[in-house]
Amino acid sequence: MKTYIVPIDFSATSIHAAEYAALLSKQSDVTRIILLHSYYISVYQSVLPTPDMVIISEEAIEDEAEEKLSELKHIRDKLLKLVREGVEIHTRVSRSPLTRSVIENISDEKADLVIIGSNGMNSESDSYVGINAINISRLSPEPVVVVPPGTHYERIKRVMIACDFQKISQTFPLGPLKKLLSGNDVELLVVNIDKQAKHRNADLQQLAEESALHQMLREYHPQYFYSESGDVINGILDFAKKHHAQMVIALPHKYSFFQSLLHNSVSSGLTIHSAIPVLLLK
Repeated sequence: MKTYIVPIDFSATSIHAAEYAALLSKQSDVTRIILLHSYYISVYQSVLPTPDMVIISEEAIEDEAEEKLSELKHIRDKLLKLVREGVEIHTRVSRSPLTRSVIENISDEKADLVIIGSNGMNSESDSYVGINAINISRLSPEPVVVVPPGTHYERIKRVMIACDFQKISQTFPLGPLKKLLSGNDVELLVVNIDKQAKHRNADLQQLAEESALHQMLREYHPQYFYSESGDVINGILDFAKKHHAQMVIALPHKYSFFQSLLHNSVSSGLTIHSAIPVLLLK
């Protein structure tokens, strides 16, 4: 994955994600990290007066955009001390809304991965990027790593894939996973989310799905586990903690798990999530 995009709104949440991206470069073959700020002024804002009866001029908008670019460059200079030697950090200010600006830059820059900060359990966070983490992750055509608050970068040695072994051959994003694992000595743990314990009396369809997955992943020599926990979220996160996984991989059709993991309304008992980045494959 040669190019990362990191949305920046200058909050601690987004800067934390940028630092994670910089440190991750030491374990990947990335060559460019793009710091992207969305400075969107709607048509109404540009033609209607503010409560103080001031109309925002195009000149003022351009000046503000230049100031934002300057702030991005200041962050870039700090991150250059963290990245692997040879990695370039570019800065971009987009006049499009946040989600659109991310998608447009993925296309324009031929980006391979988006790394975005999440507000996690902290409902008081002022990060607009963090608030939109799930929406961006859903709409992004490329894989997304969501970095929860409190995450401290640790070299990725063990990753966990949570799936339900349903329609594996049609839905499993093998290409992106190979791209991620290529050249990395990473231990792969595959956890079958099976609340109804179907694996104990697997039918032919279940056995076929399991066989297909084993065939797809055989070159990575994964370990396979089953989780029968009625509380899917806690079951996955407890497993990740117990096995010291540095990243949880969520498959694209499992949005319910992904959203629950990151949403502010999750029970405060899920504080473990703040230590585990989530990769949403595409």
